Amino acid sequence: MVFSSTAFLFVFLPVVLFSYFVKLFRNDEQKELTKKNAVLCLSSLVFYAWGEPVYIVLMLISIIFNYNLAIDLEANAGSEKKRRALLFFAVLFNLGILGFFKYSGFVVENINSVFSLNIKYEPFALPVGISFYTFQVLSYVIDVYRGDCSVQYSLLNFATYVSMFPQLIAGPIIQYNDIETQLSERTHTLKKFTAGILFFIRGMGKKVLFANTIGAVYTNLTAGNSGSLCSADAWFAILCYTLQIYFDFSGYSDMALGLGKMFGFDFIQNFNFPYCAESIKDFWSRWHISLSGWFRDYVYIPLGGNRKGTARTIFNIAVVWCLTGLWHGASWNFVAWGAFYGILLIGEKYVFKNLSEKLPRPARRVATMLIVIIGWVFFSSENLSSAVSFLSSMFGANGFAGDSTLYTLKTNLFPFAVMSLSALGFFKKLPTLKNQAMKLTVQAVGYLLVFILSIVFIVSSTYNPFLYFRF
Repeated sequence: MVFSSTAFLFVFLPVVLFSYFVKLFRNDEQKELTKKNAVLCLSSLVFYAWGEPVYIVLMLISIIFNYNLAIDLEANAGSEKKRRALLFFAVLFNLGILGFFKYSGFVVENINSVFSLNIKYEPFALPVGISFYTFQVLSYVIDVYRGDCSVQYSLLNFATYVSMFPQLIAGPIIQYNDIETQLSERTHTLKKFTAGILFFIRGMGKKVLFANTIGAVYTNLTAGNSGSLCSADAWFAILCYTLQIYFDFSGYSDMALGLGKMFGFDFIQNFNFPYCAESIKDFWSRWHISLSGWFRDYVYIPLGGNRKGTARTIFNIAVVWCLTGLWHGASWNFVAWGAFYGILLIGEKYVFKNLSEKLPRPARRVATMLIVIIGWVFFSSENLSSAVSFLSSMFGANGFAGDSTLYTLKTNLFPFAVMSLSALGFFKKLPTLKNQAMKLTVQAVGYLLVFILSIVFIVSSTYNPFLYFRF
């Protein structure tokens, strides 16, 4: 089930909201909050089991294992040796499950290729959201080990944290520290609920009206052999994908933040106009912020960060970005994508820093954007050879323009321009009405129009993919 579906919007969400807010314990706030968490936890498990019920068992195993292991860490506070062994076991168990489902086929495929073997392998369907909730439970266990958070003795609260459907499928990746207090104490106000609705509608508009529209253009352009595209078509295709993945992912994140607010939670912002970045480091401080923060806190800093000299810092950056690439997918094009950014960040830190700082701001933005666009070629391709083939098309291997190039540009130029300006934050900078009543009226009409149009698109269109489902 996805947020931008009629089943979610008109059946699942209304039932959950009604069950969540109906009062059973009017004179006992703590019991009422426990009931709310129970409703949220149960509905989250139903949400997760909607498409593939068998994998709910996997999530429940993860919840029970990590809940008990954290209690064991607390119980063995006086023995650092036992605590380290428990932490190692937790990391091995959680990454082992993730690795088995996500990477075992990749490993077998490469063993067959390198050693000319023919090991038979039946690929598993990747459990939806496993990459996200694995990182969440790991952050909890590691924080308990470090003493950065208290042990959660309520199994219900911990299960709610792990399974919470608003951010389960595509994040943001919520570290336990960010939500610990909110699990046992949070406020529900009309103002917060209204803000949640507006966030959700804005995200749905991004996903349905923008991402799906421009994504259909990309799909049509690359439907045949993308390696045979002319240069103009290839560039326009990857520019469309650049917009699609931003509006698709940031739209889903906005919907998650909105749903969180409806249930009284405040999640961290996951995007901050990344296509306005002036450097690659700046881009990754704006794109999928929760993932960058997770790798910083649980991989880069524990490895030594930048505290142990240049050589070690370069090694740490390389490790983080190879892992970031692999986290996104079990394929060499994702490894290449991660290595691409790792090399660029190392170069930016030690080689090009002085040069880039001398460039005017517009030049820095254009250069960063070109690098990001090229990076999306590796990300969007099925494999590494397809990425190389697509890049060759972009740089003229099949000529500059084709028979339908001009028609494609003409018919899609207006929506492409509107989406580009939106992704760059242009509409946020427009002056707003000073009359408060008129401003609220215009906003209300605008959000209502976005909601209605989104519903029309959802009902009438069969093209409603979600790019991050495969991660």
